[in-house]
Amino acid sequence: MTESLPPGGIVLDADELDARWADAWRPEQVAERLVGAGTPWCVAAGWALDLFRGRQSRHHGDLEIAVPAAGFSEIRDCFPEYLFDAVGSGRVWAGAGAEVLAATHQTWLRDPASGQFLFDVFREPHEGRTWICRRDDSIRLPYDEIVERTADGIPYLVPELVLLFKAKAARAKDQEDFDGVLPLLSRARRDALSGWLERVHPGHPWLADLAKSSR
Repeated sequence: MTESLPPGGIVLDADELDARWADAWRPEQVAERLVGAGTPWCVAAGWALDLFRGRQSRHHGDLEIAVPAAGFSEIRDCFPEYLFDAVGSGRVWAGAGAEVLAATHQTWLRDPASGQFLFDVFREPHEGRTWICRRDDSIRLPYDEIVERTADGIPYLVPELVLLFKAKAARAKDQEDFDGVLPLLSRARRDALSGWLERVHPGHPWLADLAKSSR
C-alpha cells in the first residue's frame, strides 16, 4: 500500500454511514458465501471477539473480515452481484480500480440496488501465507497461528491480535471489549498481547491490567 491516496472519493457524514451500515451482515452470512475459498480469511474486530467468547456481547455496527491482499480477488469473485468500494482517510471510492486499491487497505461490499454496505474487507500485507502486521512489520505470523474457528467452522482472528489493533484508538467500545475478554485469555494469550503492546504502543494503560491479571 502506498503512502499517498489518489484524488477523488467522497466523504460520508456519520449519520449517512450509520444508515448505510444498518443492514450489515453477520459472520455466518459471509462464511456461507466463502465456503471453499482457497485464500485464508477470518472475521476481525469486535465480531471476532464475540466468536471467541461464543456469544454476541453487544451490537456491532458493521462486520470486518481480513484477507491477504493477494487473495482479495478470490474473495471479490465470490460476490459477483455486489460492488466493492475502497475506503481511506474518511473517503470512499465507489467501485475502486487498481490504483485506489493499491493505496488503501479497506474495502466495503456494497449492494448496488440499495446502496447499503454489508461488510468490510481488510486487505492485509503478507508474504505467502505469513501475515504481516500493518502496525509493525516485524510482527509476522503464519495464518495457521492467527486464525481460529468456532464450533461451526467460522474463522476468526485470535483475540490477542484483535485487541492489539483496538489498542490504538481505545474508544469506549474497545475498552469494553478489552475488559470483557481479558478474563477469558489464557496466560499465553495475555503474554503475547503484552509483548506486542510494549513494542507497538509502549506505556499503553492496558499493560498494567494485563500484568495484574497474570499475577
